[in-house]
Amino acid sequence: MRIFLYILLCVVSINIQAQNFGGGLILGLSTSQVSGDHLGGFNKAGLLVGGFVNLQLSNTLKGQMEMTFIQKGSNNPKMNENGITDINLSYVEVPLLLKYQQSSTITVEGGIETAFLISSSNNDIYGQLSSNKTREFNTTDIGVFIGVDYSINPRLVLNSRISNSILPIRSHASGSTFQLNKGQYNSVLSFALHYHL
Repeated sequence: MRIFLYILLCVVSINIQAQNFGGGLILGLSTSQVSGDHLGGFNKAGLLVGGFVNLQLSNTLKGQMEMTFIQKGSNNPKMNENGITDINLSYVEVPLLLKYQQSSTITVEGGIETAFLISSSNNDIYGQLSSNKTREFNTTDIGVFIGVDYSINPRLVLNSRISNSILPIRSHASGSTFQLNKGQYNSVLSFALHYHL
């Protein structure tokens, strides 16, 4: 975690030395689900925190890179009825995106993100399952996303974003696949404040 914080501070400090660069901090909430786990709904709440740097490409277009810690997975509110386990996943994520400013307050965005798994677990009503009772998660999650910014003031922006894995985070329990359904996938809806330094 100390290495992550060090890299984050180095990335954010770039804006001090480069004229066309900006940067800032991110703090928010992720809500997520895992498709293919026999549950539905964005019931898993998690933390989203990190930083960003961006480059003004034109009057209306920016390129941006972020580095965030994000919690994903799924939550089963009826676990004692159906026995489906919770999934807890923590990642260091690096989104790369383009932002198009539609008006003085609204910006739309889209991009690709690569997330590196730092911890994972399956929990039932008795606690965390041992590793020999669960399937391994892939160490990398690659996804795509779209989002929108609403500028509260020149420094503070409210960002909402929806993302989905394009590669499975692990195989189905049966090991079977069908067409584009190769396993389980992360789906995330996030809400965050972006503070421009």
